[in-house]
Amino acid sequence: MHRRSGNCAVSKAALSVLYVRLPVWKIWPGGVVYLADFIHKERPHLRQEILDLALVPAARRRAVLSERLQAAKPDVVAFSWRNMQTFGPHPENDALDVVMSFDHSPSPWKRLKAAWEAVGIIWDYATARLRNFAWLRLARRLAPGARLVVGGTAVSIFGKYIAEKCPPDTVVVVGEGEEAMLSIVDGFERPAGHHYYKDAAGRVSHHPAEESFDLRRLTAADFPYIESVFPGFREYLDGAIGVHTKRGCPFQCHFCLYNKIEGGRQRFRDPVEVAKEIATLNHVYGVKSIWFTDAQFCSTRRSIKHVEAILDEMLARRTDVRWTGYLRLNFLTPEIAGKMLRSGLASIDLSFTGTQDIIDSLTLGYDLEQQMAAFHLFKEAAAHSEGGWAGQKVKLYMPLNAPGETPDTLRATAARIRELYALFGRDNVLPFIFFIGVQPNTPIESKLIEAGYLKRGYNPLTLNPFTIKKLLYNPQPLGRLIGRSYLEALERSSKLDDTGGEYVGRLTMEIIEGKLDRLEQNRSRAPLRRSVPLRHPYTGT
Repeated sequence: MHRRSGNCAVSKAALSVLYVRLPVWKIWPGGVVYLADFIHKERPHLRQEILDLALVPAARRRAVLSERLQAAKPDVVAFSWRNMQTFGPHPENDALDVVMSFDHSPSPWKRLKAAWEAVGIIWDYATARLRNFAWLRLARRLAPGARLVVGGTAVSIFGKYIAEKCPPDTVVVVGEGEEAMLSIVDGFERPAGHHYYKDAAGRVSHHPAEESFDLRRLTAADFPYIESVFPGFREYLDGAIGVHTKRGCPFQCHFCLYNKIEGGRQRFRDPVEVAKEIATLNHVYGVKSIWFTDAQFCSTRRSIKHVEAILDEMLARRTDVRWTGYLRLNFLTPEIAGKMLRSGLASIDLSFTGTQDIIDSLTLGYDLEQQMAAFHLFKEAAAHSEGGWAGQKVKLYMPLNAPGETPDTLRATAARIRELYALFGRDNVLPFIFFIGVQPNTPIESKLIEAGYLKRGYNPLTLNPFTIKKLLYNPQPLGRLIGRSYLEALERSSKLDDTGGEYVGRLTMEIIEGKLDRLEQNRSRAPLRRSVPLRHPYTGT
């Protein structure tokens, strides 16, 4: 029996929700925590529970989920699904190393070993994907009257695919979950927000919506309440806790989906509420490490004023934390740099390449000289700040071999890195080697399909290893040089930054530079001859 509210059919409102965080490496489940906190404040009578399967041994996960479903008898079961693709290196695998070894190692034995490891990684992802869908079906079987909801990063990218494989009567939430979840617990058959819905007959419908949730409604998380519904809460307190300050990204980087998932308009939380949240974590729970989970913690002129307000509030509350997040430095001032250092900046994390041409090719939307000037601002601010430069790291996330990369742009990047060594000290600068991951519905994917690098209609969730390799974009003619340089560096260095030895990214850039110099010397000594230029798979040049 349904009643009507406006144009939406409404059934009985929910009395209980079980949130199930599907297995992933151990990382703070910020999305689930914020959602449960918001729903509690809006509907305080609702009984909620968070089950984090990342904290449960793999052999016991099915039994634990079954027990909680049968004991809690929830009206809504909401699953959080973080990642689906096999090419993303993370603490549970070394996908980048495996691909580099398979493609570029000069040792046949190492290439064979890498092939075997690649099969293992693909097998793990395939079985994890199947298990996740099996757990959704388990929830439908053990809680036949419950509404199922699936959200999270993987869903925001692959929503339609997930919806097609879900049990009947499942809502697949894309992007923001607050309005959708609130309408679901209120009993609306047609939820609010951007979502796919698989009905009882197995039909999938799509409801697009603008990401327009008012973030001022996200007040400081009630951590005592979260602890009461999340048994695993304290297991995360000795690591980095994610704190959200805004949503939306106005930039159009060719490889990124943030502006599609969160929208292009930046929306901000109240700086007072953000700082209260950090102060509670620090003063009450002893948390020492904060990671700002925004697409970028500071980026636009408006957002850097928001950042300054948060830093002012943190300083006023005397929070004793080390914090970081992805930064843009376009609008940095000496005053804000000083406040960042005084409030506990642990590292400067940002996208980096040594030429404006690559920045423009990827439409990253910043000026290289402005970025380099901002580094000097940090050093000058440290000279006037209590404690000075206290070992903060400069972490450079470098999309090597991006479209438009040439030997000259690689040399320019290496030269800029040396400037930063001179400024901050070599041990404090960490060049992170990564390659662009091709995501569906991004400009780079479209251009690679047009260039014939990817087949039109290819499956972005394929388990075909040869397609997966292509999704880690490192094409010829520079791919082998970079790959072998990385593998050589890996033999003689560390992937960690705290071992006291050489760091793999620094050594990789030095080896690349040396190889390029030798190639240039050999070319200058060789007799002149006609050659056919290699065509780049992205630009065709």
